[in-house]
Amino acid sequence: MSLFENDEYRWRETFFVLFKAEKRPTVEAVLESLASLGGRYELAGAGPEGGQFESLTLVSPADFSGMDISYVEGDEIQDQIRELQDELDVNDLTSEEKQRFDMLAGSTARFDIFHFERLVPGSDEEEEFLDPGSLLLVLETLAAVVGGVGVDPQSGTLV
Repeated sequence: MSLFENDEYRWRETFFVLFKAEKRPTVEAVLESLASLGGRYELAGAGPEGGQFESLTLVSPADFSGMDISYVEGDEIQDQIRELQDELDVNDLTSEEKQRFDMLAGSTARFDIFHFERLVPGSDEEEEFLDPGSLLLVLETLAAVVGGVGVDPQSGTLV
C-alpha cells in the first residue's frame, strides 16, 4: 500500500536516482541493500521474488518517516536530464559533482523516492519530528546498487 493512501503520513518531497535501465536491479538486490542499513526500516509490498524491482514502501518509525520507491523508465527521463543539465552551472560544481553530472547523460531510468512524514496525533502542526537522515541513507544505498546519481529536483542538487 502506498503512503499516499495512508492518513498517518504526509508527503514532503521527492528525490530521484538516475541510472542506466540495463542496471535495473532485482527485488532481492534492492532488499539486500536496504537490509544492510540495519533494522530501523520496515518493508512492505516489494513485489514478487525473482523479478525485477518495481516498487516498495519503506517505513522508518524512529525517524517519523516513510518512503514509496518506484522504478520508472521512458522518454521522460531524458527530458528530466536535459532540464537538470540546463539548471546546473557546471562551473560551480566540485570535481566529484562534475563526475556525477557527466553520468547523467547516459541515464535511461530512475527510482522515484517519495518521502513522507509520519504525523504525530496531538502535536502542533508546526512541530517537526521528521529526520531526513533516513532518506539520504536510502538514496545513497540505491544509487550504489545501480551505479546511479541521486538528485534533489527541488534544489537541482546532485546528492
